[in-house]
Amino acid sequence: MAGPSSIEWTDATWNPVTGCTKVSPGCKFCYAERMAGRLKAMGAARYRNGFEVQLQPAALETPLRWRKPRLVFVNSMSDLFHESVPLEFIQRVFDVMNEAGQHQFQVLTKRSERLAAVARELNWGPNIWMGVSVEGPKYYSRIEHLVSAPAAVRFLSVEPMLEACPSLPLTGVHWVIVGGESGPGARPMEEEWVVDVRDQCIGAGVPFFFKQWGGVQKKKKGRVLEGATYSEFPEFGTK
Repeated sequence: MAGPSSIEWTDATWNPVTGCTKVSPGCKFCYAERMAGRLKAMGAARYRNGFEVQLQPAALETPLRWRKPRLVFVNSMSDLFHESVPLEFIQRVFDVMNEAGQHQFQVLTKRSERLAAVARELNWGPNIWMGVSVEGPKYYSRIEHLVSAPAAVRFLSVEPMLEACPSLPLTGVHWVIVGGESGPGARPMEEEWVVDVRDQCIGAGVPFFFKQWGGVQKKKKGRVLEGATYSEFPEFGTK
């Protein structure tokens, strides 16, 4: 599954790996798992095993065929640093990202310990962004792992934001995305939590992107915070 994206902070998605397993509370209502189930029911060949982790080598070269520069979210339907993905395959994905220098690639993981363990064995081109998901303070350790990676852009996805995130460690972080949970069973996000993270970012000089309030009907709730829309991007690869 690759192509244009409805995700507010990217242009396209690219999935050289599909499928995942849950590792923390943010995974509870995983949108990718729901989508994989629908795609399997529709007979999509790459999702014949549903949400089981599966390498998709046939998809590896897809970004090389996209000539127009774009922001590309890597593995919207998986986690590149999942323990079932061999290091050799991760390296192949990085090779493609380096070859496709016209694009900016946004990699996001919840498996920050593995990221930190293999980061020095990867080729970090200037067009590769690396991020970690942070649902709440319990997962701040992921940020410590993130900043050890030599990525040109390091970012946080505070989504779904499940609780207040005071004193976010923002040293070495270049971008913060915040968003509420969406879809069936969505857990609520408080405005004061978002305002606090926004203010922390302003104080630290870190670009802030507010993605959504979330909820079952996320489009109706929108993404306006205190009368403003925050769509800031880091210095590299500004959209």
